[in-house]
Amino acid sequence: MTELTGYSLSRMSSLLAAGEISSVELTQAHIDRIESLNETYNAFVHPTFELALEMARAADAEMALGRRRGPLHGIPVALKDAFDTKGIATTVCSRLYSDRVPERDAEAWWRLQAAGAVLLGKLECTELCLGGPSEDGLVPHATNPWDTERYAGGSSSGAGVALATRMIPGALGSDTGGSIRIPATFCGVAGIKPTYGLVSLRGLFPLSGSLDHAGPMARTSRDCAMLLDAIAGHDPGDPVSVTASVPTSAESLVDDLQGIRVGYVRAFAEDAAVSTEARQATEAALQVMQSLGAEIREVALPDIWDFTVCNSTIMMSEAFAIHGADFRTRAGEVSALTRARITLGAFIRAEDYVRAQAKRRELARATAEVMSNIDVLVYPAALGDPPRVDEIKPFYFLETPLITAPANVAGVPAASVRAGISGAGMPMGIQITGRLFADAQVLRVAHAYETATPAFDRAPGCIS
Repeated sequence: MTELTGYSLSRMSSLLAAGEISSVELTQAHIDRIESLNETYNAFVHPTFELALEMARAADAEMALGRRRGPLHGIPVALKDAFDTKGIATTVCSRLYSDRVPERDAEAWWRLQAAGAVLLGKLECTELCLGGPSEDGLVPHATNPWDTERYAGGSSSGAGVALATRMIPGALGSDTGGSIRIPATFCGVAGIKPTYGLVSLRGLFPLSGSLDHAGPMARTSRDCAMLLDAIAGHDPGDPVSVTASVPTSAESLVDDLQGIRVGYVRAFAEDAAVSTEARQATEAALQVMQSLGAEIREVALPDIWDFTVCNSTIMMSEAFAIHGADFRTRAGEVSALTRARITLGAFIRAEDYVRAQAKRRELARATAEVMSNIDVLVYPAALGDPPRVDEIKPFYFLETPLITAPANVAGVPAASVRAGISGAGMPMGIQITGRLFADAQVLRVAHAYETATPAFDRAPGCIS
């Protein structure tokens, strides 16, 4: 039944609802695929196959009695190894936490369980959600199936790889400066960083609490919408969780963009660090959106470097505050690349951190003002093709602008969707960014664009 793994999550859901397949069949098909591919691509670090089959049998039994919980009932998923799982190792792929077994589930995973999802296991992430790819880490880094010599993107690397190789139909990742959208782009799948506070962070191992976001990754925006609907909502146990009422995303998806105002951030696309192919792919995507009824306008945000420096200053400061005590006594257990990056936070002064937070408020206001007459913003999801793994420097993110940073700094929702294949044979992507709590609008635009560009929905050539 391995052909089942080629279906989208939404298609799997329809087949389960119609009784044409069982959750056990679907789960076993994915287990078989993981067992055949994971040794090559290193996407899974803690498989939970026995548990998955147990959960699948329970889902089938419930559905046989007419007790279907919803569209995710019986669907196999996996989690970035930064989400706590009761009784299952959650190591953040670091020797510092190699023996860590949480006593309770992360809220986002608890909500997926309540929706009936089945857990296939925990996915590789760059160490402490900031390092990697490293050869001296706790686990081998996930390899990009489009070109194993190139980076799969971080820090939700395993999720991007597992989705691209059809090992899973859906996953949960986290995003502090692009860690959902970068691997989604580099691996040719979809992902959304929700509005800050829309999805609970309780039980997500932190990198930078004021910038961290939890969100879904899948092969299509429709699938992301289904996952987001299950995990979004107020959590009284999370101090940054918001109480805003947000419309469900999956119900708002349509194939046209009539009445949608799209702002093209040309300056981001034309930055010197952005490849010509990435800019051209973005402009081609805008033409597609216009053909679907959208109105395209050029808009200007503050300089991309303002967002980049602000994001990096806050992230590095908060990361060192979290890990500083361990680094003082156990630094030798951390991979060299992760150690270098997080230690950088020790040299950021308190006044610089305060200035960065003040700058963040300024940038968030500027973003809101630009979007007051715009529904979504569009610009590239990456500067260009993924770099070669052996060329990645510890502080590369300080040398080039981080084009995913604006959405984290402003706390607004941002999705990454496929936008073609580069001359090097690598997937390209665009970002679609919305207003605060307009996550459904972002996914509507992403879905309409994906529906109009089916040629971009493909697996890596090495995957059958």
